[in-house]
Amino acid sequence: MSATIDDEAAVERASVPLGAEKDPPSELAERKSLWSQAWPLLIGVVITGGLVYLSLHIGVFDIAGHEDGQEMFFITRVPRTIALVLAGAAMAMCGLVMQLMTQNRFVEPSTTGTTEWAGLGLLLTMILLPNPSIFVRMVGAIIFAFIGTVVFFLFLRRVTLKSSLIVPLIGIMLGAVIGSVSTFLALQTDMLQQLGIWFAGSFTGVVRGRYELLWIVAIVTVLVFIIADRFTVAGLGKEVATNVGLNYNAVIFTGVSMVAIVSGVVTVVIGALPFLGLIVPNIVSLFRGDNLRSNLPWVCLVGICIVTVCDIIGRTIIMPFEIPVSLILGVLGATVFVILLVRRRRHV
Repeated sequence: MSATIDDEAAVERASVPLGAEKDPPSELAERKSLWSQAWPLLIGVVITGGLVYLSLHIGVFDIAGHEDGQEMFFITRVPRTIALVLAGAAMAMCGLVMQLMTQNRFVEPSTTGTTEWAGLGLLLTMILLPNPSIFVRMVGAIIFAFIGTVVFFLFLRRVTLKSSLIVPLIGIMLGAVIGSVSTFLALQTDMLQQLGIWFAGSFTGVVRGRYELLWIVAIVTVLVFIIADRFTVAGLGKEVATNVGLNYNAVIFTGVSMVAIVSGVVTVVIGALPFLGLIVPNIVSLFRGDNLRSNLPWVCLVGICIVTVCDIIGRTIIMPFEIPVSLILGVLGATVFVILLVRRRRHV
């Protein structure tokens, strides 16, 4: 019996033309396709690594020329560079999530008022509680950032907007109102100078013992990678998402919570980083299209690169003094924002 089976198998093998069991050309094409996608990402990782190395070795303090240089390196330079990486990646991903949930490319925490709400929460925590710890300040900023983002989403649900350009303008106006309330409260409580420092958005004060809360935003960034597909489906609209079995409201709630956590933590530790979440997803989308899953690593890398370059420019342009990174990001982001508006108007 076994001999019969062997014979049948031999006949079957003989009837198959040579080279038809595997398709080497298609396998080779698949490998080439994977490599063509991998090598640009490798180059991006190398460039990002080079900027991180540069950031570690740029500063007024001469690390190599002092006895305590190595100690200062781990107290100031390493925490500052880690903060650049974490804040850059998280805020860029945050902007991408908001753009997916609102189906609008001009939305991010600084154009929806989320950052201003986080600042108001930070200020109220400082006013109401005596000497609050940095963790308590963070909780206050996150709660108010969550409230502000929910208010913005509720406004979008209740009002029918004919133009997507109106959405960020409404968010900027809401942010301006909340910023005015914060300024008034700061004037009344003699905290205007601290408010200015918080919104300056600078990495100057990031040292060991002050940046560790930023690891929370690293966890949020990983979670975005895990549930990115759900955000993509939610971005197709409530009806489509519900029809395919997705709990639309739960996904929106998760996204709003993530945005609030990232905005609150970054506001407390660093300050405002305007337009970062706006320009990074748009730049990546411009060069790579709208494939969310393959764009996620690029959003992280470009976010890190832009923040690091802006910080290096801020540290070197008027050395030994520093320019806040938010100032450079504001100029860069406003320029890109206007270019996107003009480009969109031409394509309408």
